[in-house]
Amino acid sequence: MISQKNKPRTYLRMGYRKLQRKNTRNRNLLSKDHQKWLKDHNYKNVGWEQIISLYQKILDLQREEQINDLSLEELFLEADRVGNKYLSGQEIQAQQQKIAVELNEITEILDTQLPPQQAEVIDYSQKKMSKKNRSRRVKVK
Repeated sequence: MISQKNKPRTYLRMGYRKLQRKNTRNRNLLSKDHQKWLKDHNYKNVGWEQIISLYQKILDLQREEQINDLSLEELFLEADRVGNKYLSGQEIQAQQQKIAVELNEITEILDTQLPPQQAEVIDYSQKKMSKKNRSRRVKVK
């Protein structure tokens, strides 16, 4: 029978030293403000419970920094991904159909308000004209 003392403690398959190294590495990757915040709120890399709470807090701060770095489009995509986690397949399909209808309405409004653009076609297949012929051509038009 193995006693509890002989069995090494692990957290997410990491031992004490490995978890400390990972905390140190990840903490150094954080912004200076977040590092200072961790220090001010007494998150330490010593003691089993403290290194686990530090590990979890560092992960939260890393996620926060990643969200701050996202563009508006990426934020909407992330929000959609998170929201879809709580919806069934039918609800997701209904939501996408509703968005498609709204986009079509917006497109129709834009088409009525903006004049159609006429494409300008330039024919480069003709041979170069001399300056004399160009001036005559301009006068003809």
